Amino acid sequence: MDQRAPNLLDEALGLVDEEKTKPWPLSSRVVLLEDRVETSGAFVLHHLLKRALSPHSSNDVVVFLAFSQPFSHYDRVLRKLGCNLTAQRENNRFFFLDLLMSEFPDGDEGNKDGLVALYGKIEKVVTTSFQENKKCITIVIDDFSLMEVAANGSTNYVLDFLRYCRTLTSAFGCSLVVLNHEDIYSSIERPALILQMEYLADILIKAEPLATGLATDVHGQLTVLNKEIRDEQGSSRNKICNFHFRVKENGVEYFYPGSKT
Repeated sequence: MDQRAPNLLDEALGLVDEEKTKPWPLSSRVVLLEDRVETSGAFVLHHLLKRALSPHSSNDVVVFLAFSQPFSHYDRVLRKLGCNLTAQRENNRFFFLDLLMSEFPDGDEGNKDGLVALYGKIEKVVTTSFQENKKCITIVIDDFSLMEVAANGSTNYVLDFLRYCRTLTSAFGCSLVVLNHEDIYSSIERPALILQMEYLADILIKAEPLATGLATDVHGQLTVLNKEIRDEQGSSRNKICNFHFRVKENGVEYFYPGSKT
């Protein structure tokens, strides 16, 4: 992709300060990424991970909760994007919690204790990093639905876990990034769960298929709702951006509908 071309995703998220002279725009914010089976939004997760571990942000830290893929998968993908996760882990900038085989003991107490223990691990990394004067700490959950599976379907406990993680965003200026699959829930389950998650989010990113169906040069569309953006007058407003994307071998191309020939 032409590096001189504007990155519409970065612009929608306010990530245009490459030199990091300003505070990380996602500090103290919750980012919810919703995708679908036929339109994966994993590339957005990879992009945010790369930005959080940018060479211009040497004091930043990522705590990654992996329910979906092993470390080797993310290391391979990020290397193609120019980011070495192995080196970042050795430098104590990338903390990878491998939860692929996690299954909390059945029953309310077992599920609760398992999530409390997991939160304790995150909190320990966050507090230690904060004491070491790390500028920004990003917490990433790569698959909320699989976290639910690990917790034996205890939706309320998992939502409580998210709320506790959200307190870290205000207490320590952390960012919380969560990926969830919107279309795996039935019409009965969706309102209660998805709406609560969307309520918790400061930024909502939806990866969806095109309304017109499949296309060879367009893989889907992104809609970014950035809540309570402050303008120059100090008043808040919601900002909505919509654009198409095409996933390539070493990156993603973003463009407005109708702009490609």
